Amino acid sequence: MTDTFPAGAAAPFSRITIRVAALVFCGDDVALIRRDRPTSTHYTPIGGNVETGEDVLAALGRELHEELGLDLGKASAPELLWVVDQMVSRPGPAPSPRKLHLIHRVHVTPRVRAGLATVEYDELPDGTHEVGHIEWRDYRTTRDLPIFPPIGPALAGLSAPHAAITDAGLPAVTDDNYTWIV
Repeated sequence: MTDTFPAGAAAPFSRITIRVAALVFCGDDVALIRRDRPTSTHYTPIGGNVETGEDVLAALGRELHEELGLDLGKASAPELLWVVDQMVSRPGPAPSPRKLHLIHRVHVTPRVRAGLATVEYDELPDGTHEVGHIEWRDYRTTRDLPIFPPIGPALAGLSAPHAAITDAGLPAVTDDNYTWIV
């Protein structure tokens, strides 16, 4: 059997998108975006897609500024914590991209945290915005949170907010082990 796609459309997972994200720590608390939808609530780290030709760290700084109001110069140097390979079918007419999530860690002081955003507005395809609430949680309580990519167990398993990481590769997220939250 041959799959067919609209003229000019790519097959699912035939294109790769890079997404940068940051776990912003202030002591034992980590900032996550909580999105409340009619049928679900889920969390994401602060971040977004790297634009064509954009440097990864520049993209990280841009996303932190856009979503949290954080000037990267007021945080610790970004440290690559984990890489997550995502090949999950999403609902909708467009073929699902393969996405590599580059998850970094930065630390801020309580003074910097006090000046950060408490909400984030994500533009939707129709021009409206979905509101995300910035929620600070003790990182040790994230194991069972619906976080995407599913990093809760790894995050909760850190021995400390500055703990060294020996393996940056987390398990791939596929249709076999994840169901897309609508």
